[in-house]
Amino acid sequence: MPATDFSAQEFADRIAKTRAAMERQGIETLLITDPSNMAWLTGYDGWSFYVPQMVILPAEGSPLWWGRTQDKAGAAQTTWMDGSDLLDWPEEHVQHPDHHPVDSLAKLLRDRGWTSALGVEMDNYYYSAASHRILQNAFGDAAILDATGLVNWQRAVKSDAEVEMMQKAGRLTAHMHRVLRDAFREGLPKNQLVAEVQAAGIAGLPGLAGDYPAIVPIAPSGTEASASHITWNDRPITQDEATYFEISGCYRRYHCPASRSLFLGDPPEDIRRAEAAVLGAIDDALSAARPGTTCEEVANCVYESFARAGYVKANRTGYPIGLSYPPDWGERTMSLRPGDTTELQENMTFHLMPGLWTSDWGLAITESFLVTANGGQPLADIPRELVVKSK
Repeated sequence: MPATDFSAQEFADRIAKTRAAMERQGIETLLITDPSNMAWLTGYDGWSFYVPQMVILPAEGSPLWWGRTQDKAGAAQTTWMDGSDLLDWPEEHVQHPDHHPVDSLAKLLRDRGWTSALGVEMDNYYYSAASHRILQNAFGDAAILDATGLVNWQRAVKSDAEVEMMQKAGRLTAHMHRVLRDAFREGLPKNQLVAEVQAAGIAGLPGLAGDYPAIVPIAPSGTEASASHITWNDRPITQDEATYFEISGCYRRYHCPASRSLFLGDPPEDIRRAEAAVLGAIDDALSAARPGTTCEEVANCVYESFARAGYVKANRTGYPIGLSYPPDWGERTMSLRPGDTTELQENMTFHLMPGLWTSDWGLAITESFLVTANGGQPLADIPRELVVKSK
């Protein structure tokens, strides 16, 4: 996601919002390890999140990029930042048994006088226990504050430029589903089908190149589909079983996931009944998804539609989406579920997930949508009905 995708003013606004949140939480220096948050604030883009890296945001002055020496050139190419604000740790510390990169971070913070009220993204895939222990030993427990989700929440309402990115991702998602519908046939090994779909998402469309998504295709069939996060295998597509695909186009790191279910043969009555409940749930939820409506109220549309059909859904039914890196395209803030009273705002974006999983099969038809004054607006144009191919 090169920084040139957004204006200098947009980045300035993002930093100002983040600093206001820091002040509310009493954080003087924020250490940002989530690559999605790093990219959102600076534009940094690279497959370097397997080693320690951060954007360091003090209460005043320029933010700093801090990472591996080998990745510094990538920071220079993808961020809007001045070269003097790109700092690196010794290359010889890469996965070294006796030296840890965060040792050099502690010295950097100490040299700049940033030794108290340090915010860290505690519950984050990219912030390790070893990193935390080193900072604790260097500055003491009292100096470290939990900043989990602080930047994520600032990303909740998308700018118009971000919405445009997600709409482009939606065009890629729709293209991938067209390829899926056309290629789905008896005897085709699942891995070959996935290869065609992934290739379509990356090859993209004229003038619209795809990127790698944060999650690989979810593609279970038959009883495999009773589990919600099975990927694929080499088993051929067979008659009389449902397959669902959860996939997403990705454009400049922005996502638009969508699931559709396919069936080879004549769908049984219980799957058709579930399809009707899911389609009704989507219509009801999108109608309700207006500014001022709570996450819980949108979710209740799904649970009520399922209850009318005799189904009980025991998990959440949606989450916010946008800019992301592996292993997740969710923003990890709100959830469409009972008890979440967060109010929707215009230009929030969600993945609505009214999936059903029984002991014998699973069915998922989902929509990514934009919150508007008129309700949820789908970000991708994909037929919703169960895709049925006859014997």
